Amino acid sequence: MARGLFVGRFQPFHNGHLEAVKSILRECDEAVIAVGSSQKSHEPDNLFTVGERIEMIYESLKEAGLAGKCLVVGIPDINYNALWAKHLKILSPGFDFVYSNSPLVKRLFEEERVKVKPLKMVQRNEYDGSHIRKLMLEGKGAWKRLLPPAAARIAAAVKAEKRLKEIMGSDKL
Repeated sequence: MARGLFVGRFQPFHNGHLEAVKSILRECDEAVIAVGSSQKSHEPDNLFTVGERIEMIYESLKEAGLAGKCLVVGIPDINYNALWAKHLKILSPGFDFVYSNSPLVKRLFEEERVKVKPLKMVQRNEYDGSHIRKLMLEGKGAWKRLLPPAAARIAAAVKAEKRLKEIMGSDKL
């Protein structure tokens, strides 16, 4: 039984991420979804807590009928690239492959003798966390169509647009 690892910040979990998980599951029996930077939240680039991100992922996978084939874990940063892949291996359930397009991730896992496979990116300009957060700042709800319905509901329930606007605000007069 093969298991693939998919690492991301998932700020937020969007349709591109869901398509990546589906792609991994076409090659592997199970996927481990590692939610990186788990200690970060309430920042412009890291809007959601790890619990909110895990809930978005789990509920989206459940809606897609994939929850039973995936394990979701939070992984805090260590800010030490030479040890990062080892850190992930220690904190994650076992895996056989890593799925990533990042040259750094590829290099670090290959040094740990783990095979890295590329992911096909789907509508990369639209399905991009930075783009989605910019749409949230506009406050018109256009971002919701870029997320699986469950993830959009969770983001709306935590008032993501309002949170982001407040975080981006200034105390300067």
